[in-house]
Amino acid sequence: MLQEHARIVDFIATAEGVTGRKKLQKMVYIMKKLNVPFKEKYEFHIYGPYSEELTARIEELCDMGFLSEALEDKGSYVQYKYDVTDEGMEFRNAVGASIPKNPEVAALLNAQSARFLELASTLLYFGHLERGEQIAKLHSVKGKLNFTEAEIGEAYRFLDELEQLKLS
Repeated sequence: MLQEHARIVDFIATAEGVTGRKKLQKMVYIMKKLNVPFKEKYEFHIYGPYSEELTARIEELCDMGFLSEALEDKGSYVQYKYDVTDEGMEFRNAVGASIPKNPEVAALLNAQSARFLELASTLLYFGHLERGEQIAKLHSVKGKLNFTEAEIGEAYRFLDELEQLKLS
């Protein structure tokens, strides 16, 4: 059980913190789709792939003192920032759960916006479909976000880059 918690701590430590709950959800989902052994189950939700299990584990890790959760008021919404605490680093080292074989993957994911990660993770969610069908499904479920052809192309290039880094 704690191994799953340790994976999350390790990933957030490798990413050097994550700002945004939606962003964290999408980062873990993409890593899972890259065959990183995250066990959280995902369903399609309003903002794309979402895991209640991940939300619960993050809350537990905050309660245990392994993650810090800082809230920043952005006026019309609140943004959360997650960092690994000193106790979390001790936990990470004790369990020894190294998630990404290539830590650059975590950095590349963290450098993206939540919107872009929502696009990429949604395409991955519909990865069982042909590319044209994936794009049609994206426009159907995410029509209000008005993703352009250029953004979609960039998302596919980004996912290909992550796949290549995973193999190195």
